[in-house]
Amino acid sequence: MNSKLTQLAERRAHLVAQAADQRTALAQNAAPWRAPLALADRGVEALRTIRRHPGWLLGAALLLVALRPGRAGKLTWFAWVGWQVGRRVLRR
Repeated sequence: MNSKLTQLAERRAHLVAQAADQRTALAQNAAPWRAPLALADRGVEALRTIRRHPGWLLGAALLLVALRPGRAGKLTWFAWVGWQVGRRVLRR
């Protein structure tokens, strides 16, 4: 009975070491995918937000229609610049 327990303990130790090696390899292989998957997650979350609040999308579309194309472009540019500045300020 003792030899069987010893064999089981050795097998378990081998399997634990093998699992650790596999986790390390998986982490190394998944590293290049972190940034693209994070971007995809942000896109999915944006779609979920739009789905939960369709009025926001309708309001934005009506605002762009109400403004003439030139003014809408300026508004979009100001919003983009403001968003970028806000992101940089919050990072620090």
